[in-house]
Amino acid sequence: MLRILIAGLIAGWLTGKLMHGQGYGVFADILLGLIGAVIGNWLFGELGVQAHGSIGFIAMAVVGAVILVGAIHLIRGDRIPSL
Repeated sequence: MLRILIAGLIAGWLTGKLMHGQGYGVFADILLGLIGAVIGNWLFGELGVQAHGSIGFIAMAVVGAVILVGAIHLIRGDRIPSL
């Protein structure tokens, strides 16, 4: 459980840096990373891609979180930050 929270925090922090330039706060970053992991896991499963190890899990979570943040920006009508 602690490993998942740490991976979620790292994924959320990385996504905040990639998509917004700053994080959204510790709890929001963890939540963003965890939801991103669910989205990334679903997407990778649909594509037939396996994520192995901690780095693979974090990368998968970042991909999912970037998709989530991009969708939020689209819904809110904000400009989508470039990577």
